Amino acid sequence: MSVSRSRDPQLSFRLGNTQAEPASPWHEGAQLAFLAGRLRLVLDTRHKDALREGDTLHLPLPPEATPRQIQDGAEAWLRQEAKRRLLEIIEQKSALAGRRPPRLALSFAARGHWVETQNGDTLRCNWRLIEHALPVIEQAVARAIAALPMEGDSADLFGPRQSGTAGLH
Repeated sequence: MSVSRSRDPQLSFRLGNTQAEPASPWHEGAQLAFLAGRLRLVLDTRHKDALREGDTLHLPLPPEATPRQIQDGAEAWLRQEAKRRLLEIIEQKSALAGRRPPRLALSFAARGHWVETQNGDTLRCNWRLIEHALPVIEQAVARAIAALPMEGDSADLFGPRQSGTAGLH
């Protein structure tokens, strides 16, 4: 006597549904905003990591990847690229301003400014800034760096005194 197990029809429907949802922007061939241009998404298991070649972003996903997997892969690459480019711009603009580069914190806020100063030594940049042209990103970062408090000489009347006679009593 053989007992055959039948698969739950609802489970089969979910597992078998590998077609991209027509309304979903996350499918092979979709366009992704990047530096005021567009990247075309290609699902490609030949690569271990996401790889940009010209105007194509190869995601290391199989053809049956879900829209959510495609979105997660594309946005992870965009956030990583945003962090890399923002760090470069922060270092460049800080050097031009003659100051130490502030730390970078990526923001995922849906509302707010593209770049905000935080604690006087950190720039909080929205990761979606990477969708804009480089001159726009550079201008936003330069303005935020210029708004940071000056380094060094602090006029704190109640802070510890700095004197050239340290250690002499």
